[in-house]
Amino acid sequence: MSAPTTGNRLKFGIPKGSLEESTVELLRKAGWRVTTSSRSYFPSVDDPEMRCSLIRPQEMGRYVERGTIDVGIAGRDWVRESDSDVVEVCEMVYSKVSRGTVRWVLVVSDDSPVRSPEDLRGATISTELVGFTERYFAERQIPVTVEFSWGATEAKVVEGLCDAIVEVTETGSTIRANGLRIVCELMESLPVMVANRAAWEDPWKRLKIEQIATLLQSTLRAEGMVGMKMNAPGERVAAITDILPSLKNPTVAHLYDSDWVSIETILPEKEVRRIVPELIRLGAEGIVEYPLNKII
Repeated sequence: MSAPTTGNRLKFGIPKGSLEESTVELLRKAGWRVTTSSRSYFPSVDDPEMRCSLIRPQEMGRYVERGTIDVGIAGRDWVRESDSDVVEVCEMVYSKVSRGTVRWVLVVSDDSPVRSPEDLRGATISTELVGFTERYFAERQIPVTVEFSWGATEAKVVEGLCDAIVEVTETGSTIRANGLRIVCELMESLPVMVANRAAWEDPWKRLKIEQIATLLQSTLRAEGMVGMKMNAPGERVAAITDILPSLKNPTVAHLYDSDWVSIETILPEKEVRRIVPELIRLGAEGIVEYPLNKII
């Protein structure tokens, strides 16, 4: 990529809050060193072609749509909540934080007669996701009153302060533990990278966005994976490769002036403890495990 000219700087939004630390660490592994400060909303980055800002996920879609930020990462739920007209570049599955894929669900008390959204005509619904919930029911021509909840949303339906809630959950266990029942799922959400439409149409910015997306996703794919290589007698290749998990097929190369071969593969780190004793039993030697930063 050519050196930046005047105006060629990408404005990148880092989600402030639960994903902040993980995003900064992800950028580091992908090749960008970002330094944050409690006194500043503008982290420094060792790339003259980028300018970073800390933005609340709830506001990311709005700022990206306006062009205040060219591209940023936020939950798909908050992007839809703001009803922002943005380009969804890619999904970002943060495997090492609790907020991976989550569900927004319609919830009532366990003894409620409500069995479907249609049963809530004229009802009051409490949620943090007001805009999305209003549009969901309006599209289905179900008249409801949607109130913003500042928190403790489950308690509101338990205490009879509303007829139903729209709440986020991963497993539904907390909802069930509070004597509540899920009527239906309204939306599935996970972190996404979104871009301003004008920035996406700009050739320089699009190339830069795609570069960042590719490296971040390759870094995420490498999480929990390791590389492994070993030497083995040629006649044991079939038996060894049969037990080796890999992204495609293990790489096998003959050693110089020898009947032995070198075998290399990529596998989940959790499989190593199980597979190494089997490899030794099958005659593998010189087994080496190494970490991976990216899988592209």
